Amino acid sequence: MLALSAEGILPKVDYAIFADTGWEPKAVYSHLDRLEREIAKPAGIPILRVTSGNIRNDALDPGHRFASMPLYILNQDGKAGMTRRQCTGEYKIKPIKKQVRELLGYPYPARIPRDVFVEQWVGISTDEFHRAKDADVKYMRNRHPLIDLGWSRSDCIRYLSSLGLADTPKSSCLGCPFHGNAQWRQIRDTSPAEWADVVEFDAAIRKGNARANATGNRLLGEAFLHRSRIPLSEAPIDHVTAAEWAALQQELGAEEDTEQLEEGASDGCSPWTCRGEIAATQDDFGLAT
Repeated sequence: MLALSAEGILPKVDYAIFADTGWEPKAVYSHLDRLEREIAKPAGIPILRVTSGNIRNDALDPGHRFASMPLYILNQDGKAGMTRRQCTGEYKIKPIKKQVRELLGYPYPARIPRDVFVEQWVGISTDEFHRAKDADVKYMRNRHPLIDLGWSRSDCIRYLSSLGLADTPKSSCLGCPFHGNAQWRQIRDTSPAEWADVVEFDAAIRKGNARANATGNRLLGEAFLHRSRIPLSEAPIDHVTAAEWAALQQELGAEEDTEQLEEGASDGCSPWTCRGEIAATQDDFGLAT
């Protein structure tokens, strides 16, 4: 959407907002720098980077309030469970809303007049039109330009490739429990330092987040980053899931219903369309006009 706006295919936006959880892969930060340098700045579109803190550090800090990650739990009785997912709201949606209020001139807790709002673009493609939703606040009005253009994910990939951006990485926390096996393998096989980081975090989070333990809310069971509920260093990440196979077929042009084949989440995390146990879309920017 940023490139389409910069090229004049879509109207020029006033801002692009990137919500940084503080624990993105290095490739995402490098790509963001490139977008800013090669696309946004020449078009006069500021990219605003907002944050609520570093999600990794917060999870391991007993003195810091922590918004729960969706960790996979193995209870004492052997039954499987999951912790609540609060991270998207805290580390993505909250800082974006705060920034939008400031852009409008009504920082919290000021009341925003009914006729004052931003038009916010959300990058949902036609593959996931059912995820297009209205905003939950009146000062943000969602629009879905990719759906308006009739663009599928494949159309987006072709367009990015035409701009020399075929290697666009998917944005999500480095240690997001919703990673599929393909993403875990990608980290392990291409970035040893980042793999060591997520393996270390997985071990450190075994008894839940530090704040909960410090306040007497000890986890009755064990927590894991991988859906197998096995330590990440031992998890069966070389297994190719149905979701991964379906995504590959889709990229090759096969028309399969990937929603029915998924056995784990696709990689990537969008502020407005985090799909929990299913998958997340490519969009990582809030674009405001």
